[in-house]
Amino acid sequence: MYQLTEDLALVQTVDFFTPIVDDPYDYGRISALNSINDVWAMGGIPITALAVTCFPKKGLDFSILGEIMRGGLDVLTAHGVALVGGHSVDDPQIMFGYAVTGLVNPRHVITNRGARPGDALILTKPIGTGVVSTGIKFGKATGAVMQASLQTMLLAGREAADLMQEFGAHAATDVTGFALLGHAWEVARGSGVTIEIEAERVPLIAGAHELAVQGLLTSGDKTNRQYVGDDIELGVEVSRPLASLMFDPQTAGGLLISINPAHADALLARLRETYPDAARIGRVVARGAHSLVVR
Repeated sequence: MYQLTEDLALVQTVDFFTPIVDDPYDYGRISALNSINDVWAMGGIPITALAVTCFPKKGLDFSILGEIMRGGLDVLTAHGVALVGGHSVDDPQIMFGYAVTGLVNPRHVITNRGARPGDALILTKPIGTGVVSTGIKFGKATGAVMQASLQTMLLAGREAADLMQEFGAHAATDVTGFALLGHAWEVARGSGVTIEIEAERVPLIAGAHELAVQGLLTSGDKTNRQYVGDDIELGVEVSRPLASLMFDPQTAGGLLISINPAHADALLARLRETYPDAARIGRVVARGAHSLVVR
């Protein structure tokens, strides 16, 4: 965030990644939402975007890149974000995403450092996109599971951002590459609190648990565990597949919102009008021996 005046600041972010679905148009749409979600997570309004892509000059039809960019542009346009340029690199590995600029009032910005003891924790979307992506690569994910994951990723965070502002959220973060537990850990560390999560309350993409049981995990399962390290108390009652889903890196994931418990039920009711799987998954308590406690 870069403050321009007393009541205006820029929010700037960049994100791009390799394909996680087969359809290039859907890949472009997911990439756009994944990028602009970072601005919404701070309560900002995304206004412009620069496309960033790696694509080979030889071996693939350029119509594929055209479809990727068309999908991204459709999402940007739908949310009032102007595509103002970009940069491409000749590379055998396809990658795509955006650098996004947004606006926010510094007085109303929502960060990942404001969680308070007593707060309720709400997650707006189910998790499991990384596991499903791995299942797709190995031909283990059914059409229904792939569709469920796609619909989750394409569910924009705009309404959630508006609602958390309306209800006065204390802190928020979007759940992406560091997974639910990695991003929750960042909130806990930044806020000087402990976050307690009830594992059975965490919403999962339909079919993701079965894929996790089969061991269809991303490399992020290991790296996200290393990221959190020993600063977590993981209850023995939490199964390894369920723990892996909470360490599963997400693409275009939901918002994790910390809010006064007196407002939690009303916020959750409003969220479920757009995000049917939104759930209250835990609470914030005074700092204990660990930043995270999962039971």
